[in-house]
Amino acid sequence: MNDWILTLITFVPTAGALLLMFLPRNDRVLKWSALIISIIAFIFSLHLPAHWSSGAHGFQFAVDAQWIKSPNIHYHMAVDGISVWLVLLTTFLTPFCVLISWKSIHGATKEFFVLMLVLETAMIGVFVSLDLFLFYVFWEGALIPMALIIGMYGHERRVYAAVKFFLYTMVASVFMLASIIWLYVHTGSFDYSIIQNAIQNHSISGFGNAAELLFFGFFIAFAVKVPLFPFHTWLPDAHVEAPTAGSVLLAGVLLKMGVYGLLRFNVTLFPDQAHEHAWWINTLAIIGIIYGALVALVQPNMKKLVAYSSVSHLGFCVLGIFTFTQAGTDGAVYQMLNHGVSTGALFMLLGMLYERRHTYEIKEYGGLASPMPVYSTLFLMITLSSVGLPLFNGFVGEFLVLSGAFSAKALYGILGTTGVIWSAGYLLWLYQRTFFGQVTQPVNASLHDADGRERVSLIPMVAMALIMGVASPLWIRMIDPAVEHSLRPSNVISAENATHEGDGDSLARAFLNSTRTARPEAAASVPDITRK
Repeated sequence: MNDWILTLITFVPTAGALLLMFLPRNDRVLKWSALIISIIAFIFSLHLPAHWSSGAHGFQFAVDAQWIKSPNIHYHMAVDGISVWLVLLTTFLTPFCVLISWKSIHGATKEFFVLMLVLETAMIGVFVSLDLFLFYVFWEGALIPMALIIGMYGHERRVYAAVKFFLYTMVASVFMLASIIWLYVHTGSFDYSIIQNAIQNHSISGFGNAAELLFFGFFIAFAVKVPLFPFHTWLPDAHVEAPTAGSVLLAGVLLKMGVYGLLRFNVTLFPDQAHEHAWWINTLAIIGIIYGALVALVQPNMKKLVAYSSVSHLGFCVLGIFTFTQAGTDGAVYQMLNHGVSTGALFMLLGMLYERRHTYEIKEYGGLASPMPVYSTLFLMITLSSVGLPLFNGFVGEFLVLSGAFSAKALYGILGTTGVIWSAGYLLWLYQRTFFGQVTQPVNASLHDADGRERVSLIPMVAMALIMGVASPLWIRMIDPAVEHSLRPSNVISAENATHEGDGDSLARAFLNSTRTARPEAAASVPDITRK
């Protein structure tokens, strides 16, 4: 089963979408069918961590077959400790997106669930593709269903938001396509491993002169997708106008495609250029952290507030990657997963509130803890998770990222830490204005609490936020060796950095050491903090 499990996981949603197209236009049948198909894809994805070989390095569950002879394009898929969890994040969120769309989608129901399942295939394909042509097909393939979901099922300015999203991301992707074609012309292959080996062996003619442009070709596409400041302006519009399920998948998975690309391609394939430009990339990341938080702090619209919080939180991911430290990059990968769970759940919660009142304006709420005690409790748990309270998932990711940032440059750590403070400000203030005090609008007093379907959607998200906070080694043990392998071409841990390593990074390395008990060869590469 290992030989074709990735194909199953990737294309079961598309096969289900084709099935839905032939079903009658019965909303109940369509909803249950979409839910069952998405659950089947999630069950298949559990095969990956269950059969993971912890002693093996590199990619696993590989499948490699020639797709097109000329040009030389292969159907090459595999996952490592980074991409495997992003695949599971995608399959984990999709069933909940089906559930929260149960009552909110009216009209063209069949088309909505077909688009959602096709989108799931495209997102998974991005994380498992090791042929750059195949990667680009899935990358662009994710734009169309998401743009249609926003444009067909969104709110008042949905067409504007959909067109803006599509144009920003499609135009940026053209630069990546140019870089991919250049690499193919000079290597004769789209295969990631072959290209990586050729770069490391200095066997690509003219690479030295072209490396700078190739780096920027990939960087522009990924920076817009993250989105990294100042390429973020499409995101608030897309989030505010998208239906709830669209916002969950956009924040939970699509944005992670950009961060994943920066680590997989920019840092690993172009380490020299990544180091050369790290200072201003980290500067943009820190600006995004602070700017996103400050703009979120003054938003009157709660959905736009959460949208700008994504700009801030994903700035942490970019900062962690471009510190080139084990702790910082581990934290960046973990924070991608944390953000998918926490911010995805926040958008689900806001969508449930919108179904009741049809507004996202904060001034329209107040005192909701009384009529909606279960809902308000779940909202509080997710809020604390997003803030980064210890014992929740956000704390682990931010701790590791900031540890790596302090190790790379103290100023990065200091400025990045302010983002944690601001996030507590805008999220707790949002909660206080929405749920505490007296009921400010008479209609709010009669709002019904979370029903069974909503609780089934939210409780697993809250449980996952807690489990990832207290049992993070379950994830880090698989992430750590993949990150170590990705950072190896960068040759970033110099003797000077090791000598001047700060206490914060030492604590992070102690935490990472606790996850490596089954990998003594990896633990040997980490300084023994007891000798310090």
